Amino acid sequence: MKPVFAKFTIIALAMTFARSEFVFAAKELYRYTDASGVPVMNDRLPPEAIKNGYEVLNDQGVVVRIVPAQMTPEEVAELDEQAARERAARDAKVVQEQKDQLLLMRYSSISDIEAARERALQSIRIRVSILRSNIRSMVQQVENYQAAAANIERSGGTVDQERMGEIESVRERLASTQRQLSDRELEMEQVKADYQTDIDRFQHLLDQVELRRKMSNPATNEDP
Repeated sequence: MKPVFAKFTIIALAMTFARSEFVFAAKELYRYTDASGVPVMNDRLPPEAIKNGYEVLNDQGVVVRIVPAQMTPEEVAELDEQAARERAARDAKVVQEQKDQLLLMRYSSISDIEAARERALQSIRIRVSILRSNIRSMVQQVENYQAAAANIERSGGTVDQERMGEIESVRERLASTQRQLSDRELEMEQVKADYQTDIDRFQHLLDQVELRRKMSNPATNEDP
């Protein structure tokens, strides 16, 4: 009986070893598409499969991992650009939230914003009025100088360099003041636009608050 028993023991061990070897060999398989577009399953990966992407399967044929294809430089660049756009969007959202908080802290109503706008515009209007007055005065000065110079020439005289220098100096101051006036008028339009943006945003925030209130208390919105 011993030789027979030994024979069966050897056979059992051999089968166990074979099964173990098979399980080890079949522990991880790869599925990919070859150059002809045909799906292939193998225990080894060719270089083109690594480049084009593949699936990893267990010994039950179940996909346990998917390895994507290597990206081209163009795809990497596009991915980077997309990530940059997403970061910019997140940053813009944070900035907008901070602006909203400041807006709600600074004003309690749209009337407050309108009053602040009027104060800012009034300050600019005063400066504009002063500049326009200065311009009228300098224009009159230039006209007076020119009239005096014309009288000298009609009398046969010559306009001296000092007088010509005074005329040129007034003209330069006039041009500078006119530029300042233009800047103040542009500033006034910008102030109007900025405050209108605040008004629109404040109204939007009020609408959001009201919408959330209605959604959280639907019963209070029902008709009696």
